[in-house]
Amino acid sequence: MKAIGFKKSLPISNEESFIEFEIEKPSPKGYDLLIKVQANSINPVDFKIRQNAAKDTVLETPKIIGWDAVGVVEAVGEKTTKFKVGDSVFYAGDITRSGSNSEFQLVDERIVGKKPKSLSIAEASAMPLTSLTAYEALFDRLRIDPEKDKGKSVLILAGAGGVGSIAIQLAKKLANLTVIATASRENSTEWCKDLGADFVVNHHHLKEELKKIGHPQVNYILDFVDLEGYWETATEIIKPQGHILSITGSSVPLDLNLLKNKSVTFSWELMFTRAMFTTEDMERQHEILNHIADLLDKGTIRSTLTTTIKGFTVDNLKEAHQLQESGKSIGKTVILF
Repeated sequence: MKAIGFKKSLPISNEESFIEFEIEKPSPKGYDLLIKVQANSINPVDFKIRQNAAKDTVLETPKIIGWDAVGVVEAVGEKTTKFKVGDSVFYAGDITRSGSNSEFQLVDERIVGKKPKSLSIAEASAMPLTSLTAYEALFDRLRIDPEKDKGKSVLILAGAGGVGSIAIQLAKKLANLTVIATASRENSTEWCKDLGADFVVNHHHLKEELKKIGHPQVNYILDFVDLEGYWETATEIIKPQGHILSITGSSVPLDLNLLKNKSVTFSWELMFTRAMFTTEDMERQHEILNHIADLLDKGTIRSTLTTTIKGFTVDNLKEAHQLQESGKSIGKTVILF
C-alpha cells in the first residue's frame, strides 16, 4: 500500500521533508479495525512531530504521521464488537502508532466513532481530534455542569484555530457558558463570532479588552496557543477558584505559586492520553465521537472545515503543513484521498 512519511526532520521546503513509499497492508488483531482511509486533516501536532521526531538521526523506516481521518472498515480483529466491515467511521487515532498518511491504517475500535451521516467525507475528517480535545477539556477536565455552571465565563485563547473553533461551539451550545474568544485579524474575528462567541477580544491587548467588555476576570481559561507566553496574564485574569487548562505545554517551569491565593485549579489536556496508556475508560473516546456525530447530524454544531486539498500526494501534504506552520490558518485543512 502507498504511504507518505519522513526519515529525518527537515524544513517543509526540503524535497525530502516527506517521501512516498510502499509498505505491506497490515492485518487487524484484537480490538483493531483495518480502515481504508478516504481523507485526513492536518493539526499542529503533525508538523510539530515532523519537526522533532528525527532531528538528530535518520530513521531506517519512514515515520508515518497523521491524526484525524475518515474511512471505511475493511477488516476487523477478533475482539471487535462495535463495527463491521463496510462501516463509515471517523477517528483521531493513537500517537504511539502509525498514522493516517497511508492508504490503510489500524485503529483500536475503542477510540473510533461512527461518521456523521449528514457530513461529507471532507467535513467529517476535519472533526475528530479537535472535537475530542475540546470535549475532554470542557467536560472531563474542567468538569462543566451545563445547569450548575450556566452563564459562567470562559476565555478561549486562539478561538479561530482548529481546537478553538469547535471549543467555541461546544462551550456555547452544550456547556451553556459565556464565551470569550481571542483573535486579532478581521477574518478570524468574524469566524469566531459566526461560530457563536459572545465576545471576541484582541489577544495583543487582552487585559484592556476584557475590561471593556465587562469581564476583567473569567471563570475558565482554555489555552490552545501558548501557555508560557500567557501564563502571568492568565493568573491575573482568572477568577478566584477558577480553572485554567492548557494543551500547549511549556519549555520552562511554570510558577504555580501564582495560583495559590486564589485556589485556582490547573489542568493539562492531551487527547492521546487514553490511547497511549490504554486507560480503563479508553472507550469514552468512542462515546464522545458518537455524541459529536449526533450533534453534527442535528445541526447543533457544524464542521470547521475551511480548506480542502484533493489528492493524497507528497506535494499536497507539504502544502497542508506549510499552511499549518504559517500560524494563520482558520479552522481545519483536509486532504481528500
